Amino acid sequence: MIWLNGTKPDLAAMTALGAKSMPGLLGIEFVDAGDDWVSARMPVDARTHQPFGRLHGGASVALAETVASMGGAMTLDLTKQTTVGLEINANHIRPAMSGYVTATAKAESAGRTTQIWTIRITNEEGKLVCLSRITLAVISVA
Repeated sequence: MIWLNGTKPDLAAMTALGAKSMPGLLGIEFVDAGDDWVSARMPVDARTHQPFGRLHGGASVALAETVASMGGAMTLDLTKQTTVGLEINANHIRPAMSGYVTATAKAESAGRTTQIWTIRITNEEGKLVCLSRITLAVISVA
């Protein structure tokens, strides 16, 4: 188990942390977590569409970074450290037009100075929409 103190993260608190920033504006909400993964969903609507009515690739990347960064942060003592994105990539597999997409971020490596997470974004039918990987830097908050 990678979570700080071995305790599953508080999903409502994770959602609330982003309520007044980009995650809140995009409608991202955390929905589940396991031993080394966390999931959040995001609506596919006018907030997240590109001009042609499809899920914007940038919205997918924002969702991927949000889920992994928050997951990474939940492995740390937030009074001392946090995580920030160092590098992210994304492969957009299929379009999404409406409903919700769900991102599940799995920790591949949770080291002292960097973390690597893989993020799978799926549609409501469970089909892969986007596959992403992020490297997070673990930084001091002081």
